[in-house]
Amino acid sequence: MSDTGEVVYVVDDDTSAREGVAELIQSAGLTAKTFASAEEFLAAPRPKTPSCLVLDVSLPGLNGLDLQQKLAQTNPQVPIVFLTGHGDIPMTVRALKAGAANFLTKPFDDEELLGAIRQCLKVAALERRAQTLEHSLKSARTQLHGRYDFAQILGRSPLLRDALTRAAQVAPTESTVLVTGESGTGKELVARAIHHASARADGPFVAVNCAALPDTLLESELFGHERGAFTGADRQKPGRFELAAGGTLFLDEIGDLSAAVQVKLLRVLQEREFQRVGGTATLKADVRLLTATNRDLSAEMAAGRFRSDLFYRLSVFNVHLPPLREREDDVLLLADHFIRTLGPQMGKGDLTLSRDACDLLRRHPWPGNIRELQNAIERSLITSEGTLITAAHLALRPSPAPPPPAAAPRPAVPGSPPSSLDAMERQAILDALQRTHGHKSRAAALLGLTRFQLYTRLKRHNIDISPDWPARATFERSLPPRAVPHAHVQSRTLRVSSLASQTDDPDSSICYRRWNFGMRSASKRDQAGGAHGAGEIELAGSRSSSSLKADPE
Repeated sequence: MSDTGEVVYVVDDDTSAREGVAELIQSAGLTAKTFASAEEFLAAPRPKTPSCLVLDVSLPGLNGLDLQQKLAQTNPQVPIVFLTGHGDIPMTVRALKAGAANFLTKPFDDEELLGAIRQCLKVAALERRAQTLEHSLKSARTQLHGRYDFAQILGRSPLLRDALTRAAQVAPTESTVLVTGESGTGKELVARAIHHASARADGPFVAVNCAALPDTLLESELFGHERGAFTGADRQKPGRFELAAGGTLFLDEIGDLSAAVQVKLLRVLQEREFQRVGGTATLKADVRLLTATNRDLSAEMAAGRFRSDLFYRLSVFNVHLPPLREREDDVLLLADHFIRTLGPQMGKGDLTLSRDACDLLRRHPWPGNIRELQNAIERSLITSEGTLITAAHLALRPSPAPPPPAAAPRPAVPGSPPSSLDAMERQAILDALQRTHGHKSRAAALLGLTRFQLYTRLKRHNIDISPDWPARATFERSLPPRAVPHAHVQSRTLRVSSLASQTDDPDSSICYRRWNFGMRSASKRDQAGGAHGAGEIELAGSRSSSSLKADPE
């Protein structure tokens, strides 16, 4: 009996021949099972696929060649050794074309038959191994597809969901995609999701960080090189375009490409072909190209560091990933995910975030985005000892200190707009706070924002309206022309008692009880055309009293 479980089936209507073959097979340490006809073989229960079938050609009823064809429809992997007492060349050719492993004529040599059977067993073992590997590969692909599915990317932020919707729309196509966003926002993760949702999902996904390699090596990495192309090139090496054939090539940090490599990449995109470094053969580029960058390629083009023709080839479809600071609702969601995934790897049980840790995570600007958040959670898991992660465990570096408070810049020309969108947003927030006397809820309503959104923008623009910081604003006022017969400056003081303008906002730093207003009237030189004077308002005080002073320039 065989220890390996190999079974050799013998089908022959001649009893003596059938038993003789079975004894020969058993003498070689294999298991043999015999059948008198093709019909008996087909009707018998077979718990295992035979490793080899020794089959007589001339059988009553269904002959050996017909049985071979029938088996090929259901199990083409069964290797067959044919035996015949009167074979001819056409019969042999027919059997071999149909997939027979060997064709022997009776009387046969015992060693020749055993050799043919052993060869069949090797083929059967290789086929089973190939099937196992194929099954494992399919399973791995299924797991990868699930891991990099768009639905597996965490986040409820509308900006992120919109970006993922765009990525899912372009995924089934062959279009080139440019993924933009700050470092650490998950550009490669989105690129992998695009690949696994495309028709090239079964092909390779090859990623290259263009910023990690010098120009001399990057060209060889992308296009490959021939033996002797440069010093140290002792053998031919395929490039990433070749390795990614039939799949997707992802070029990260595409904005760091040198001018020379940009030219060669442009040719690949235009002609869909390339040559290895030092080679003359032209190779086809059967890849889909995905690229990513954290740079502003428009600014790079304006500065002459990035080719405009290459940019338009790469940005057929753009997907922009928002920074974490603009995904306010996702910070705690991602933090909890990292705790659940990293905790078991580090031998930690169920941990939760304390209230101060949650507040710190919400307030932090996250310049390193998701990568910084993951590092902070991993750091907290290392230092935490109980089941609670506190703000101290996170050990986040404080964000850069805001500049000292100063008066808002006065426009050089009345009515001139701020120089950037950020400056326009900051000025709009300051104007709303000035109009509502620092009342956050009213300022948010005036701007069409929620209180939480206003707080986020106050943090982003370093606008501090805490009690120890005097609120400042710059205004322009117009003094009407006066007919003043003398050039003396007149002084007036207006004192208003019990002017209650108390806010109902508990966070507001100013409650108005009394105002002192000192103002100088316009001098005679203001008569000509009603000169405009600019002054500065300073609101300072406690919850019980406040003063407003205007000093015209």
